[in-house]
Amino acid sequence: MLLQIWFDASDWAHKWGNNCLSTYVELKPGIQPSSVNKLLYNFIQHRDPKSIARPFLFSMNDWHLRNDFDNGVQTGGGAIQYVQLFSIIAWITLLIACINFMNLATARSEKRAREVGVRKVLGAGKRNLIFQFIGEAMFMSLISAIAAVIIMILILPAFNTLVQKSLVLDLASPLHISALLAITLICGLIAGSYPSFYLSSFNPVFVLKGLKVKTGSATIIRKGLVVLQFSISIILIISTIIIYRQIQHVKNRNLGFDKNKLLQIDLKGDMAKNYDAIKQDLLNTGMISSVALSDYTTLYGGNNTGGLTWEGKTSAAQILISQRSVSQGFFSTSGMTILSGRDITAADSAFVNKTINIVITQSLEKLMGKGSAIGKTLHMEGDESGMQAQVVGVVNDYVYGDMYGKPDPVMFFYVKPANANELYIRLKPNADTEASLAAVQKVIKNNNPAYPFNYQFVDDQFNQMFMNEMLISKLSRVFAALAIIISCLGLFGLPAYTAERRIKEIGVRKVLGASVTGIAALLSKDFLKLVALSCIVAFPASWLTMHNWLQNYKYRIDISWWIFAAAGISAIMIALITVSFQSVKAAIANPVKSLRTE
Repeated sequence: MLLQIWFDASDWAHKWGNNCLSTYVELKPGIQPSSVNKLLYNFIQHRDPKSIARPFLFSMNDWHLRNDFDNGVQTGGGAIQYVQLFSIIAWITLLIACINFMNLATARSEKRAREVGVRKVLGAGKRNLIFQFIGEAMFMSLISAIAAVIIMILILPAFNTLVQKSLVLDLASPLHISALLAITLICGLIAGSYPSFYLSSFNPVFVLKGLKVKTGSATIIRKGLVVLQFSISIILIISTIIIYRQIQHVKNRNLGFDKNKLLQIDLKGDMAKNYDAIKQDLLNTGMISSVALSDYTTLYGGNNTGGLTWEGKTSAAQILISQRSVSQGFFSTSGMTILSGRDITAADSAFVNKTINIVITQSLEKLMGKGSAIGKTLHMEGDESGMQAQVVGVVNDYVYGDMYGKPDPVMFFYVKPANANELYIRLKPNADTEASLAAVQKVIKNNNPAYPFNYQFVDDQFNQMFMNEMLISKLSRVFAALAIIISCLGLFGLPAYTAERRIKEIGVRKVLGASVTGIAALLSKDFLKLVALSCIVAFPASWLTMHNWLQNYKYRIDISWWIFAAAGISAIMIALITVSFQSVKAAIANPVKSLRTE
């Protein structure tokens, strides 16, 4: 009933180009959305043949995860892409751990060569040995899964704090148990596959005669795996830096208004009726510089319409223009600048000779043609009543809705207090925030005692709009750190086995006068070459990945060369520190112990 009264009193809402309301539909059981969409396809065209809008049902199930559209077509993108992204990164992290297992298993192959030789002589077939080594890997994977569950139980509260969710580790769920067992099985098979085939292929004759096992192919594969895991780590480092810089880039952009020291209060109870008294009382505190009203929050999108036209506009142009209703002083309160013309006033709320005065943004002025827009008029396309809006002022463009997008055109009407929803209060720059809030609360409570005092700072609202991006940034840092730590664990073990295989060479070099530094550099050199090769592989891959990611944002950073240099140097330094520990340990060992058997 109330909606009908409002609709009958709002002639502008009768136009099919107006998007002031959202329509919600509950389908009857058994009805498919696709059948309804067929009926809706030409629904608007039957009433407005010039319109190009095509309505369709958008399932509530997709509102959060799949809310990305391209020219009115659902792309399937949205928050689901973040779920997919971090699922991929999680699997990549597991792959790095499996690579470490393969590297270490093949690196210590000589220690198990005699075991393989004896087993083969005693009748063990290659298949039996393969099953044995894969079984060992599966057992390690099972132990790791149990340890992972224990760690998850311990860190889940901290993780929930990080992502601001209330996730639970529901091990009683058949789905969760099945997924855990599947991951355990897959990791065991991947980690144990190559080592089992490699170890089971040893020739028992050569092994038992004490001949050195040929490790040419194993060495090449092992080096390839090191390159792969460090390439992934470097890609994650670069991605983390770029994501962080993109977020900061947008947070520091010129919004076209001043979000600092700007207070927003929802109009409730008697606040609209007592607005003039509230405004004067606030200004009398000496801590407030200006007060104004608006029908929508400054940062978010409100009503818009595609049915406006003006002189010189082509009939084929379909331009959505947002509509805001504000009180006098809103532009100075929000921090916008009037570029030409004047501010909107209470006198602009009435139609004079079927004309109402409005203020527009600079982008709309440019759309209306060359020169100043002051004095130009707009009207609803197809409206023959003669009603029109005349431009009396132009303000600068400002960013709202999509903080990564370009400023869209806006037209401002005057709003009466009874039709406003938000009260904006600009604190003086030198005013104490706590004292100002206390003064504002006192004024609001005096004039609206039946309601609690609730407020928001606009800069806090602004930061809330980046919650998803900030979460992605934090999670990417966590995953990057995990990948680096896991890669370094593998790199920590490999030099130890390399030094063990070359222990007599190291002893001879020391006897002949080689220094600790020289031997440490000799052992570290090969691994640092692999990390340098990882940089060569990772740089183009990370550039391509992040370049494509940045295309999702109209307002974005350029990918600077120093990011790759910083990531490469960081990876090399981390690898050098990791490898040097084992290299120095081998270099300072007593050569007498290694050479006494010769």
